[in-house]
Amino acid sequence: MTHDELVVQFALTRLDNPGLELEEVAALLVRRVGPERMLQFAAANLADRGELRGALFDSAVEHVMRVVLSLREDTA
Repeated sequence: MTHDELVVQFALTRLDNPGLELEEVAALLVRRVGPERMLQFAAANLADRGELRGALFDSAVEHVMRVVLSLREDTA
């Protein structure tokens, strides 16, 4: 999944759940994309951080947050 596709999925998830905080939306998105994408997100996050181990779900959520927040900073 490209960063653009991830942002679109995040936006759609947020539209469906407007009362949630950004991290809660990211967690919901990670649950929705399934185990293969979760693993992909976690691996990307751990690679970015230069780490070999981490909690799968938490790392995947952090990856989603990093992508979304990095794009928000680029537009500011």
